[in-house]
Amino acid sequence: MPSAEATPVRAVTAALVSGLLAGYGIAIPVGAVGTYLVALTARTSLRAGLAAAFGVATADGVYALVAVLGGAAIAGVVAPFAGPLRLVSAAVLIVLAAHGALRAVRSHRTTTVRPVTPLAPGRAYLSLLGITLVNPATVVYFTALVVGDRAGTAGSVPGQTVFVLAAFAASASWQALLAGGGALLGRVLTGRRGRLVTALAASAVITALAVRLVLT
Repeated sequence: MPSAEATPVRAVTAALVSGLLAGYGIAIPVGAVGTYLVALTARTSLRAGLAAAFGVATADGVYALVAVLGGAAIAGVVAPFAGPLRLVSAAVLIVLAAHGALRAVRSHRTTTVRPVTPLAPGRAYLSLLGITLVNPATVVYFTALVVGDRAGTAGSVPGQTVFVLAAFAASASWQALLAGGGALLGRVLTGRRGRLVTALAASAVITALAVRLVLT
């Protein structure tokens, strides 16, 4: 017969596993935000990319927290605004894609070599945090987990805390991996033509994913 102390330990362990699975579940499918993160790191620096990755993970952690605290009420609040938020998210991503493409073309056409000004980590963090926060799919995803009791935790404060921290850690680790991939890409494709091609390809993918976000 399990002891009284074993039950809280098992609950916290279940919360840890559920949080990790939830965090990886929302982070691993590389959509428009993940593509932009890779392209951003390739154009700037690993430091800026890691800051941006932390911004994405922070948004995931915030929405995980909102989900476990709000429960079923969150779905009712978000549902009426899901359409407009999806449009805002798509619009922001399309603007970023167009801006990245224009910068790449201008940089390719210029004959003078200009030093690249690194993107400040703080700005990178806030940019990706904002982009991810306007994505309604994130809060709906975490709310579905909690309401469906797949989080396995959500009644106790320790369980809620562990779930949120684990979801944040999982998202952060995956986003950091994407940023590292972007940094390697930036080192390999150092030529003017290589940077132009990859920037235009990334902008095209981001635009396509943004359009798909609106249509789905």
